[in-house]
Parts: sequence; structure tokens; C-alpha cells
Amino acid sequence: MDISIETQVSGKKRKKAVTIIVVIAIAIIALILLLRSTLQSSITKKEFTTAVVEMGSIENTVNASGEVLPEFEEIITSPINASIKNVVMDAGTNVKAGESILTLDKSATQTELEKLKFELEVKRNNIHKLKLELDKSFYDIKSNNDIKQLRINSLEADVENAKRLYKAGGGTQEDIEKAELDLKVAKLEKQQLENEIKSKQQTMQVEMRESEIDAAIKENDLKELQRKLDLANIVTSRAGVITWINKNIGASVTEGEALARIADLSGFKVSGSVSDNFMSDLHIGMAAIIRVGESQMRGTVSNIYPSVQNNIVTFDIRLDEQNNKLLRPNLKVDVYLVTAAKNNIMRVTNGPGFQGASSQNIFVVHDGKAERRSVHIGMTNFDFVEIKDNVKPGDVIITSDMSKFKNVREITIRN
Repeated sequence: MDISIETQVSGKKRKKAVTIIVVIAIAIIALILLLRSTLQSSITKKEFTTAVVEMGSIENTVNASGEVLPEFEEIITSPINASIKNVVMDAGTNVKAGESILTLDKSATQTELEKLKFELEVKRNNIHKLKLELDKSFYDIKSNNDIKQLRINSLEADVENAKRLYKAGGGTQEDIEKAELDLKVAKLEKQQLENEIKSKQQTMQVEMRESEIDAAIKENDLKELQRKLDLANIVTSRAGVITWINKNIGASVTEGEALARIADLSGFKVSGSVSDNFMSDLHIGMAAIIRVGESQMRGTVSNIYPSVQNNIVTFDIRLDEQNNKLLRPNLKVDVYLVTAAKNNIMRVTNGPGFQGASSQNIFVVHDGKAERRSVHIGMTNFDFVEIKDNVKPGDVIITSDMSKFKNVREITIRN
């Protein structure tokens, strides 16, 4: 019985101790919050930035990335399979149209060209030989046909003679029938020979046409190879700057492989990329803002590439100032695609204090104090934020991050 009472007393003491500890903890937390609220209800001017509400226009933008590229860049490729013999100019060199920048070893292609010339000559000789053979064959058949005609004429005379002799009593009916049969056979042989002549003529035309086509194909191959050999003298087609050149002397290059790039640096464009989530907003002709350092310039989307790689859509931007001095090849820039625009709205300079929510609290500076107000946010971009209500033009707004004052209604501003 004594042990039970002691256990009950000990349990009560523990509960009382726990209750006291919880009360003390709550009191400490409340005191900390009170002190924090008291300490943070004032701020110095150096601790925040401000902006003035003004009337103006604003553009809603989608963030993208971009790279500055020359408006025109020529890629010179190898017209033949060859090896690099000599590099005349280096990257960064200004060139004029018609200047040689690189030479190729064309010996293998020259050998192939001579081989094609020989094969074409053989084809032409074969055509001449075939024509002679066909002419002789046709002449022989024609001669045989003439001989057949003479035989027919002779047999016709024999038939007439047999008939006269029969009438005169010096011949028989069998003689007439035999002469007529011989004549009929001769006429069939002549008709067969005439059909053979006609068939031979058609065969001659087909064989000649085939030979001429083979020769024409060889001639076209020869002309194409000659054209490629002429192009193998690597020269520039227009003035510009060499941005890259293959300097591996002795290296083998295949037909179509890039040898050099020549850019016209008098004008630039921007190659942009954006997530395919915004593909429905992207269209040719839409405005774009390009930020280069602290400066910005404008342009329009001129081309959208249909393929999507790694969920990224690429496009080209034609700049309003293609020759801006800030532009240089391969420069990385920030791109802002304009999806919508508003005029005559209240706006303020964007800053860390705007977190992207459609409704949020801001602080308006007035008479040495910062008053908390709840406002609705409209369109935003890199530069400005649209504020729809609870402010008026001329109000000074704190644009710094004020999240630590989220529970404070008014802040005293100290010098």
C-alpha cells in the first residue's frame, strides 16, 4: 500500500514539472517574438531600395537564352575526298572575295578524272564501231531483200510461161501449180526479210540510244568531277572574317566536310532557345528584348526551327541594330520574348520584393514610415512590375526583400 502512494505522488510531481516547463517555453517564445517584432519595426534608409510608382507601358515576357552569331556565315566544305596540303590564312584574318585560303591535294581526283576521260573515249569509239556494224548489217539485209525481189520477178515470169505452155498444149497443170508455189514461197521469204529489216532498224535505234546514254552519263560524270576539281581551289566567295579553319595539314577530308567558316561581321543576329513549354506562345514576328550587360536592344523572331531537342526550341532573332558595337560572335545574351503588352498602367521598377505572386504585401514610404499594403500584381518583366490597386502614381515603394517584416504593419525609417 505504501509503494502505491509513493508512485502516485511521484507521477503528480512529474506532471507538474512538465507543465511548468511547457509554460516557461511558451512564455520565452512569446517574449522572443515580441522582442523581434519590436526590434524589426524600424529600419535605416541604407537597408532598402525604393522606386516611384509611375504611369507607363509594360510588356509581359518569357525568359530565354541566346547567342550572338553573324547574320551571314559561309561554311566552305571540301568538294572532293582529299587531304589538306597547305593553309594560307589563319582564323581572325580579314579576307576579300576570290582570295585563296587553303589548298588541297587533288592528285587522287586528277587520276580519277583521267580515268573517266579514257572511259568516255572508249564509249565514243564503241558508238562509232556499233554504228558501222549496224550499217553493214542493214546493208546486207537490204541487198538480200533486193535479191529476193529479183527472184520473185523471175518466178512470176515462170508462172506466166507455164500458163502459156499449158494453153498451147506443151505443159501441165502441175507445172503451173509448182511455179505458183515457188512464187508464193519467194514472196513469203521476202516479207519475212522485210520484217527483219524493220526489226533491225528498231534494234539499231535502241542500241544506238543506249550507247549514247551511257556516253552522256560518262560525260556528265566527267564534267561534274571537273567542276569539283575547280572548286577544290578553296577561295572565298565574299568578303568577311575567317572565324574557323581546319589547320591540320596532311589530314584527310571527305567530300562535304567543313574546311573553314567565313563570317560577315558587319551584321549580327541572335540564335535563341527556350523551353518547349512556351512553344505555343512562340511565333514569327513576335518582339524580343535582348540584354547585353546593362544595355538592351530589340528585335523580332524571324525563324523558328521545327525540331525539338531535349525539350528545347531554337529560333532566330533579327535585330533592329544589326551592327551594334556591343555585339560580337558567340556572345551569350539574355533574351526576353514579349508575349503581351499594356499601356497607361501603374508600374514600378522590379526588385527582390516582388516574388511573382498575383497578390502580395508591399511597403509604401510616407512621412518617415513604411506602411504595409496588400496589392494585386499584374504583368511583370525584367524591368517593371504592374501594380493594379492600393497605390497611386508618385507613391514611393520599397523594392527590397521585406519578408522579415511580414507581420509588421508599420516600420519606422531611421536615417
